[in-house]
Amino acid sequence: QVQLVESGGGLVQPGGSLRLSCAASGSFFSVNTMGWYRQAPGKERELVATITSGGITNYADSVKGRFTISRDYAKNTAYLQMNSLKAEDTAVYYCNSAYRRFRWTGYLEVWGQGTLVTVSS
Repeated sequence: QVQLVESGGGLVQPGGSLRLSCAASGSFFSVNTMGWYRQAPGKERELVATITSGGITNYADSVKGRFTISRDYAKNTAYLQMNSLKAEDTAVYYCNSAYRRFRWTGYLEVWGQGTLVTVSS
């Protein structure tokens, strides 16, 4: 089974930057897509960015040009570099991953515990 451990959240001023990390650990055959989602108070969880095992990325329109998702395949770790942060980026950010437990099994989904990002002066 896989666990996702997130880090890097915190308080930052508008216009500032933060880098989130998400490390996958445990017993698995392969990790496919890794991604970041966020949930602001009173709102539904929404997609921020994803990256496939082949390096194809996808971003929410609201973060395009400001956020960059990347991945260290050897470490099974995904990163989210967040620049030009705005107050509306304030949310709990969750890491998500699809993985295979064994070569012959289908994909399972796992979520991290979340890390809080607060953008405020």
